[in-house]
Amino acid sequence: MDIIINSLYTNKEIFLRETISNASDALDKIRYMAITDPEVLGDGENRNLEVKVEFDEENKTISITDRGVAMTKSELIKNLGTVASSGTLKFAEALASGGDINLIGQFGVGFYSNFLVAEKITVTSKSNDDD
Repeated sequence: MDIIINSLYTNKEIFLRETISNASDALDKIRYMAITDPEVLGDGENRNLEVKVEFDEENKTISITDRGVAMTKSELIKNLGTVASSGTLKFAEALASGGDINLIGQFGVGFYSNFLVAEKITVTSKSNDDD
């Protein structure tokens, strides 16, 4: 993981762009789903499709929250808990074959850029398709 992260990212601040980009993708997905099923947006505040970035100086934390499509528990395990599943294997193969590794966002490892700056990352997600 260290090799992959440090090969892709020379600027530690990139984690913020990558995480906001992931949140934006989640908004795009729920907007698309809402075209055929407006109920997917829920009621009230949930209908506000937004990304919030909040900094807690006292606890030294950054929270990035979106109202986009969420992941089920199994999707979290598949996409975040298994490195190769997220596209890292494709990255490693491209690296081994001398491919272009400067294409940020192509290999699905943006989430892992958070480990450049954080010792602990908490992901909270509630999909309509999961308890």
